[in-house]
Amino acid sequence: MGDYSKALEFYEKSLKIKEKALPPNHPDLATSYNNIGLVYNNMGDYSKALEFYEKAHKIYEKSLPTNHPELATSYNNIGEGYRTMGDYSKALEFYEKSHKIYEKT
Repeated sequence: MGDYSKALEFYEKSLKIKEKALPPNHPDLATSYNNIGLVYNNMGDYSKALEFYEKAHKIYEKSLPTNHPELATSYNNIGEGYRTMGDYSKALEFYEKSHKIYEKT
């Protein structure tokens, strides 16, 4: 349990395969970025986690409807990234965006 470096290795291999096989704004790429972000978050590298959450979010914004639950999850993850780094006002901004989508769906 908790072998984050191994998880990261396999998520990165998976991402490379997806990058070759899928168009650049495919939601499956965003899922991979998000998963890598989660691993970095669990490793305590919050700025790196946020970087990957934001990469995922850019794809979700381009490829999903504005009220899609996955977009809400993405906003929530970004909010969590800011919260763990102590930027509570920025975290709240993203948590509120997430909440608005969840209210509509």
